[in-house]
Amino acid sequence: MDGLSYSGPEPPCQPVPPPSDHPLFAPLANLRGVGEATARLIGRAAGGTRLIDLLFHLPDSYIDRRERGTIAAAVPGQVVTLAVRVERIDPPGNPRQPTRVRVSDASGFAELVFFRRFPADRLPLDGEVLVSGRFDDRRQMVHPDFIAPADRPEQIPALEQVWPLTAGLFPGHIRRAMTQALARIPDMEEWHDAALMRREGWPGFAEALRAVQMPGEPPPPAAFRRLAYDELLAGQIGLAILRRRARTRTGRALAGDGRLRRAALASFGHPLTASQRQALAEIDADLAAPLRMMRLLQGDVGAGKTLVAILAMLTAAEAGAQAALMAPTEILARQHARTLERISPIPAVLLTGSVTGRARAEILARLADGTRQLVVGTHALVQEGVRFHDLALAVIDEQHRFGVDQRLGLGAKGESVDVLVMTATPIPRTLLLTQWGEMQTSRLTGKPAGRLPIRTTLHALATMPDIIEAVARKLDQGGRVYWVCPLVEESEASDLAAAEHRFAELSGRFGPRTGLAHGRQDSAVREAALADFAAGRTRLLVATTVIEVGVDVPEASVMVVEHAERFGLAQLHQLRGRVGRGAEASFCLLLHDSDLTETARRRLALLRDTEDGFLIADEDFRLRGGGDLLGTRQSGQAEWRLAKPERDEGLLAMAHGDAELLLEKDPRLTSPRGRAVRELLRLFGQTAGFRTLHSG
Repeated sequence: MDGLSYSGPEPPCQPVPPPSDHPLFAPLANLRGVGEATARLIGRAAGGTRLIDLLFHLPDSYIDRRERGTIAAAVPGQVVTLAVRVERIDPPGNPRQPTRVRVSDASGFAELVFFRRFPADRLPLDGEVLVSGRFDDRRQMVHPDFIAPADRPEQIPALEQVWPLTAGLFPGHIRRAMTQALARIPDMEEWHDAALMRREGWPGFAEALRAVQMPGEPPPPAAFRRLAYDELLAGQIGLAILRRRARTRTGRALAGDGRLRRAALASFGHPLTASQRQALAEIDADLAAPLRMMRLLQGDVGAGKTLVAILAMLTAAEAGAQAALMAPTEILARQHARTLERISPIPAVLLTGSVTGRARAEILARLADGTRQLVVGTHALVQEGVRFHDLALAVIDEQHRFGVDQRLGLGAKGESVDVLVMTATPIPRTLLLTQWGEMQTSRLTGKPAGRLPIRTTLHALATMPDIIEAVARKLDQGGRVYWVCPLVEESEASDLAAAEHRFAELSGRFGPRTGLAHGRQDSAVREAALADFAAGRTRLLVATTVIEVGVDVPEASVMVVEHAERFGLAQLHQLRGRVGRGAEASFCLLLHDSDLTETARRRLALLRDTEDGFLIADEDFRLRGGGDLLGTRQSGQAEWRLAKPERDEGLLAMAHGDAELLLEKDPRLTSPRGRAVRELLRLFGQTAGFRTLHSG
């Protein structure tokens, strides 16, 4: 069945109208006084041109205009609402000068200034009016935000919403449209558990939206939390539906006799860690089941993911099938191939873009006829000419560096291929539950035996001469050192040290012992530089973040990072993981600007104080936002409209458990609460889960 798995009798799926029929999906242009042009502007700010998009466009903040003050007590720069008398109106002497209006109350005088059109009808001479705005240091209020007759205070909002806007869009546009949109919210059954609503003191959905969007007093925190939970629960239910569907996809059972694994472990020479054994047991259970595996293996730096993946590949080989490991770079692919060559009892082949001619043809032939069961490669594995005899397991390393088509392409090279995705970047819990919730997850913690702690220290850039002297001592002792810079070349826009500039300086001091590797080099030049460092021909490698993953030099024991405050915490943790791979004590020196923000200090202090990549990832998410932590964009919050990660992380875990329990009890969502949850899925655009339910 291409839907949710469930057991026992159940009523037929209730007919559900298509999502476009929902009244809140009506176009904003249908509202009175909005029109197509304004709807497009609102859509640009709110992310859509439907009523629901506007309703979910929450204010960033509120301006409190409830307090009535006096001219004498007004604080420059702060909002004040005053009852004043219009004393005098001074028209401009020429069009470039403003109109000035002298006003007074019992405490003194002030001046209203208008550079644009003067609202004479609202400021009659000797009239009593209410004005609301901010004074400057000269007790002038330039273009008051609101002007109203003294007997019509309702014309000034008690709390003014500050919505995100765009060019040409004004608060009045949103306010008029929002008033109508709120009035059109239909009666809907409550989709949350009644006991949860009572315990949290949450208002209903429509009441919460009204409290947040058009408040007469500061919105209660319960209104924000309820709306955040709506969004998080919809996401978790949608992911849970897809996860359950994935579990029911027909796969193949792969079971080995363990002979190849035992030989590999004997060659490896160290026992598995407890977390490696646990992860392998979870993977084995997936492989043995007649369902397709979709599992994420995440592990901290040096936790031993590659060994777990190789053992899983050997299980596929024991079952008579083939397994492929795809890495994003040739450097990383060759490293995996060397590991396989060292511990695998059966041969593996390496297929990358640099393998051409007769060698490539021979590899393709052996993959096609099944005489080679294990292959490691780059994106070359998904090229059209690559055919497998019987691919059963696809392992994708550092998956975020591949496009979706490349990731799916490897799995499509066989029938019902099991997929194991690996990442060396610890994923924050929040992202695991949102962006990765459709996959089963195995997590490696700790480090294999023999790995020593890495001592991390912080240094101001002003101490650079001392750092260089320390590096000189290490090189004289025969050690190897990484020196990482954030830029490749100097630019007028930045005074950061560039790799080429630093290389010129350090090679002048240390001569041919110094190498250079960065992303703008020709790949052959870069690979040669990395190979020279690995072989010891150079012992100081100046580099950019090209060494972040896939570089394994056990002899390297010192990592220097310039302008560490400019890197993400997760990235710094990955860079630090390039050392500490041998028997020698290792050090990571983080060089930073002397003028750090408090947040930057906290981030670097956390890295200094812990090597726990999962703790670091969680803190990085809270401090900087999730963004695309596993991709190129490294800041910015997750794509939530109503929830905020730093505020609602606890709600996310609660929503995860709620979704699992709900679908366990009501997998087809046909109970009264289940039918209400279907409405929730539609409102929050969980179309994949909605269609899965609707199609059965």
